[in-house]
Amino acid sequence: MTTTLAPPAPAASEPAARRRSALPALGPGDVAAALVILLLVIAVIAPSLLARADPLSAIGGEALSGPSTAHWLGTDYLGRDVYTRIVHGTRTSLGASAVAVAVGLAGGLALGILSGYLGGWVDAAVSRLIDILLSVPGLLLSMVIIVALGFGAVNAAIAVGISSIASFARVTRSEVLTVRASSYVEAAQHQGSPRWRTLLRHILPNAVGPVVSLIPLQFGGSIVWISSLSFLGFGAVPPHPEWGLLVAEGRQYLLSAPWLLLAPGAVIVITVLSASHLQGVVGRVRRTSA
Repeated sequence: MTTTLAPPAPAASEPAARRRSALPALGPGDVAAALVILLLVIAVIAPSLLARADPLSAIGGEALSGPSTAHWLGTDYLGRDVYTRIVHGTRTSLGASAVAVAVGLAGGLALGILSGYLGGWVDAAVSRLIDILLSVPGLLLSMVIIVALGFGAVNAAIAVGISSIASFARVTRSEVLTVRASSYVEAAQHQGSPRWRTLLRHILPNAVGPVVSLIPLQFGGSIVWISSLSFLGFGAVPPHPEWGLLVAEGRQYLLSAPWLLLAPGAVIVITVLSASHLQGVVGRVRRTSA
């Protein structure tokens, strides 16, 4: 009697196996951070879905009211709903942070690529510029730039972006130097590939990954810097809500109405922690799929 063995099941493809191996790494903290980021995106795109009231309308007779079912986070000194102002202030705070990250990423990529790929005196000049930017505290450098450009949320974002160029440029330069010394880049150069084609087809796609993974961390730092500038009076202008500006307004009522300070401060902390946690998730996924 012969026994017929069933044919072995086809092996899963390697990309699918990698994707499945990366999924168990997502824990409750990762899900919570993703939900926070999702709520922030909704608050930026459609804040009226989360808070229907007008963030600028004052309610007479309800100034400095504590948290209640009508006002989840209480009201401020003019009777404006704090929760509504925080939700509508998300667009200003995160929009300015996105501009800052875009400025820092664009400038850092340009300087890092020029420094790492061209080398020579260009590398020396760019490295000295990066050292100068890193030697000055970021917040102080941002304040100096804002004084030159003028006050406002957009100028604060540009100032913070210029201050973060050095971080992106340093990582980009390191990755470009590593990729430039690889065998496939040398083979492309020996085959007569133009320098611009080698840069665009071989070096840049393989060097940009670690730089992109730095974005969530820089985004969280930009939120803190822009909120700090608004707290000091260099950023957003009242009465439009912004997280740092809400903290500045609430510090005067720390003892009588602590929710004015604690609520926007907690939102800033949770947002920064979620962005930093997201960077860790991206790093784990990249290492798993590598």
